[in-house]
Amino acid sequence: QVQLVESGGRSVQAGDSLRLSCAGSGRIFSKYNVAWFRQAPGKEREFVAALGWTGIEYYADSVRGRFTISRDNAKNTAYLQMNSLKPEDTADYYCAATERWYGDYVGRRAYDYWGQGTRVTVSS
Repeated sequence: QVQLVESGGRSVQAGDSLRLSCAGSGRIFSKYNVAWFRQAPGKEREFVAALGWTGIEYYADSVRGRFTISRDNAKNTAYLQMNSLKPEDTADYYCAATERWYGDYVGRRAYDYWGQGTRVTVSS
């Protein structure tokens, strides 16, 4: 079992930067693939970024070049650095983890463990 707790969400202005954190506990966090998803009001939860335990990174087209996913295994924490925020980035952001990707890293079903979410609001 892995427990995930997100933090760092808040209200910001367009163009601002924000860093979200995802604290993991339980089993060996460093051997898990982690990801960030987001869900805007009235929309489906969507993939944002993923980081494999090998270090490989994936990003949604909408955030590539603005967001960076990273992890500090010594702290059992994953991060999402968000720069140049836009109003359309407003959403609840969720951290997710899985021991193994079976050819899919963008689908919700690819992940076994989820945090409770943290809200990001970007005002224009």
